[in-house]
Amino acid sequence: MSADGAPMPRPVRVIVVANEKGGSGKSTVAMHTAVALLDRGRSVAAIDLDMRQRTFTHYIKNRHVWAGRIGRDLVTPEHLHLGATDEDAAAKELLDVLAGVATTYDYVVIDTPGHDTPLMRLAHTAADVLITPVNDSFVDLDVLGSFDADTLTVHDISHYARTVEEARIQRVTSGQIPTDWIVLRNRLSMTPSHNKRQVGAALDALSQRLAFRCVEGLAERVVFREFYLRGLTALDDLDEAALGKRPTLSHATARQEVYNLLAGLNLGGIERTSSEESGRAAA
Repeated sequence: MSADGAPMPRPVRVIVVANEKGGSGKSTVAMHTAVALLDRGRSVAAIDLDMRQRTFTHYIKNRHVWAGRIGRDLVTPEHLHLGATDEDAAAKELLDVLAGVATTYDYVVIDTPGHDTPLMRLAHTAADVLITPVNDSFVDLDVLGSFDADTLTVHDISHYARTVEEARIQRVTSGQIPTDWIVLRNRLSMTPSHNKRQVGAALDALSQRLAFRCVEGLAERVVFREFYLRGLTALDDLDEAALGKRPTLSHATARQEVYNLLAGLNLGGIERTSSEESGRAAA
């Protein structure tokens, strides 16, 4: 409470989606997380730190354009554009932007480049929640650690894992709450396999070493790639007007995958209940 008895504004929660390897689905996860929060009545801003690729920025622009084309209101995060073109200036601008919106939004979702930069490291120290999508293979798991081929015991942790550890320590020593680190198993196979079981066992071992939570992410579905050009998500009303074609069972399954993912993130009730989802499907 403030001095006059009014409730104090709640500080913004910063969600950072990051992985030093490209192609893990960071922008897809960032967009779906932001739209899910908006769908549940939260105020959300978006920041794209990938100063070269800008996939998150283009995703948001595509959403605005497509919404206008089909004459529909698609809830969209407020894009906070960083105008700086060099790393040092961008780092200062990021800090200024986060300070400026500290009580304006409920959440800020930050997408990061797929390589190590000072700006990417700064984002990790700002993260209340860190989501690291990882493709479900040992090639991609190498971004977190190395393993013995026979026993799957952890040999060592990776450069990126050390980056996260350093950022978490820096937060705690400065009096901030520890970062909730979530590793997202993305592009999961739809059928059980030996590799899938081995990756799961390796992630379990790593989670004990690095103190992260492991959540199942999204399968390798064509529909997620198709969403991008229209700026759509699996959470939108995906009728023929929105999609440009008749929706399929894959679209309904993709939506359920996203709700399962969001439930695992524990961001504060943004997943739909089964009764809500049944009502939406019936409508």
